[in-house]
Amino acid sequence: MLRDAIRSLAEAKIAPHAALVDEEARFPREALDALVAADLHAVHVPESYGGSGADALATVIVIEEVARVCASSSLIPAVNKLGSLPVILSGSEDLKKKYMMPLAKGDGMFSYCLSEPDAGSDAVGMKTKAVRDGDFYVLNGVKRWITNAGESQYYTVLAVTDPSKRSKGISAFVVEKSDEGVSFGAPERKLGIKGSPTREVYLDNVRIPADRMIGAEGTGFATAMKTLDHTRVTIAAQAVGIAQGALDYAKGYVQERKQFGKPIADFQGIQFMLADMAMKLEAARQLTYSAAAKSERGDSDLTFFGASAKCFASDAAMEITTDAVQLLGGYGYTRDYPVERMMRDAKITQLYEGTNQVQRIVMARNLPGA
Repeated sequence: MLRDAIRSLAEAKIAPHAALVDEEARFPREALDALVAADLHAVHVPESYGGSGADALATVIVIEEVARVCASSSLIPAVNKLGSLPVILSGSEDLKKKYMMPLAKGDGMFSYCLSEPDAGSDAVGMKTKAVRDGDFYVLNGVKRWITNAGESQYYTVLAVTDPSKRSKGISAFVVEKSDEGVSFGAPERKLGIKGSPTREVYLDNVRIPADRMIGAEGTGFATAMKTLDHTRVTIAAQAVGIAQGALDYAKGYVQERKQFGKPIADFQGIQFMLADMAMKLEAARQLTYSAAAKSERGDSDLTFFGASAKCFASDAAMEITTDAVQLLGGYGYTRDYPVERMMRDAKITQLYEGTNQVQRIVMARNLPGA
């Protein structure tokens, strides 16, 4: 029932704008309005803060179904969870009430500021600093590759509070778009997900109240890594959705396209391709759903399963979307058909929230027991 409702909304309100959003590289305002109206923009927010209180599996299904028609739009619920989860996991009760309630109402989106120009996979090497000044902290630095930057009203920002302590000297804060000293770079010119703006976030003597720290001083990096354990599952869901959209379109196309006097779907070579695509997709989906269940329970092996779901599903999505383009032949290579967009969009799922090479390192360090 949940899937049917989201699919109907996505096909009616989001899909018609997906190609133009990509072509114009503009934020999918229609998708945001539709998701907010249906209370699907941040379903993970607990009911105690005015949210839907959806569990991790339900959140995954929302993201998957939106990504099936528009990957850029799926980053609205996905990044709202990424940006706000540190507050849910580690924030004070006052902080949760202050920021989760407007997020639940749709009054503002949440983004996540971890990466920097010289600190990508090596996040501990970040240079953004937060210096205590009485009842305030003053933040200075640059964050890079920030999804929905400029559109979001709220930002979870990781900054160094004690350089001598490495990862234990990093703290997390909530910064608001309206805070004096916050500004944004030009949108990156990207291969895919063009409707989701990616910008640098500049922090120039941004003075915020000390009570906007998320958790205790020095615990920010641990919170950030714990957050990624959960949210890598949402990237897996996005990959599954993109792949499903590509498979659906390719399946329909090969039944319509005729060569040598019959639909190309009748040829065994085509059937083998479709079978392999469907097999990889279903394996990715089951791994993603299993990881979502572990996320909801807080299982001790979530780190492995979150990384493996993200890695496997994104690799599968890249293969499936590439095969979809192949099945459409020359048409697949044109912007008149959606599969080339899906192929471009799928690529980012192998890169963000840790490249798939990093995911394999994470998996190797957290192998589950027998």
